[in-house]
Amino acid sequence: MSKPASRRIAWSNVTTVLGAALLIGAEVFGAAFAGGWAVANLLGLGDYGAWGLQGLLMLAGVAVMVQFVRSAAKVEPFTTRG
Repeated sequence: MSKPASRRIAWSNVTTVLGAALLIGAEVFGAAFAGGWAVANLLGLGDYGAWGLQGLLMLAGVAVMVQFVRSAAKVEPFTTRG
């Protein structure tokens, strides 16, 4: 019987992806917060409308960040054989 291949964490790839995710996440969530506030005030939605719009844009930001990390993990794999 063959021995299963061991996998090791590629810490340089993990830190690269997490660093990029932190930088891009700050931009995405900052834009979502500011954009929700600006659009809600432009449309006269009030405080609750602004919070709701910011919440929707934050959820969209979470979806963007999840997709980014998944795509980045394909390019920079988190584990290696060895």
